[in-house]
Amino acid sequence: MIIPIRCFTCGKVIGHLWEKYKKEIENGRAPKDVLDELGVTRYCCRMIFLTHVDNLKEVASFRV
Repeated sequence: MIIPIRCFTCGKVIGHLWEKYKKEIENGRAPKDVLDELGVTRYCCRMIFLTHVDNLKEVASFRV
């Protein structure tokens, strides 16, 4: 739902990089190049960026 603040495995802070990553991907850049540029080198952190599905707006519509 929301990108985690820290990596689940290693604990590195990655939450602040999500907006930059998302913007660059929308501009058509390759995910590998964007993650390399942002300094995300560990495979556990890269996995979070590559597999994250941003569905917060869908879930928020069911708010009581």
